[in-house]
Amino acid sequence: MKVVIFGASGMVGQGVLRACLLDPAITRVLVVVRSPLDISHPKLREVIHQDFTDLSAISEQLAGHDACFYCLGMSSSGRREAEYTRVTYDYALAAARAVSASSPGLTFTYVSGEGTDSSESGRTMWARVKGRTENALLAMPMDAYMFRPAYIRPRHGAVSRTPVYRVLYALTSWLYPLLNRLAPRHTTTTEHIGRAMLAVTRPGAVEERILYSPEINRLGGER
Repeated sequence: MKVVIFGASGMVGQGVLRACLLDPAITRVLVVVRSPLDISHPKLREVIHQDFTDLSAISEQLAGHDACFYCLGMSSSGRREAEYTRVTYDYALAAARAVSASSPGLTFTYVSGEGTDSSESGRTMWARVKGRTENALLAMPMDAYMFRPAYIRPRHGAVSRTPVYRVLYALTSWLYPLLNRLAPRHTTTTEHIGRAMLAVTRPGAVEERILYSPEINRLGGER
């Protein structure tokens, strides 16, 4: 199986990339990035691209893939809705259109978040935008899955690119066993997200199109 990853430099994307490189069923991993990842692996290929609203220049490289794992995102903290929409909605839809046109029949998996507002009418800006993005992706003629994790524990060296999140994870990592015990339905790891993304590409693995942490953990294996 051949896969393409957007957002491989982010915390979740690092977990997904690791899962893909470790899985013997994956023969090639293409990452679309703005700058090199500084990772060397026989399966790994990189495409350096700057404009994530227009991927027409790399359409040939996007051809021939079985799945796309879209992990690119940004924090909504301090962002205006227009800026957050450009990265969250415009980039995701541009990627989905490009990969589905270049690789018809592929599986598209999008990392959203618990609390996403499918009605698109709530008061929380990020939840509305994420909901609009999910709805647009699910309406496209492709096999799409929305991942809605809550608290994500970084594993195997995965690091958030957002400074405040790096500090938060560093301060709360020791609490994860307690969080997992008290709220197991709201916790997962980058490792389980990566393995679950691979799992949804298998026919009949799951019927739901919107997956929360319990289903992600089931598909990704026991914690």
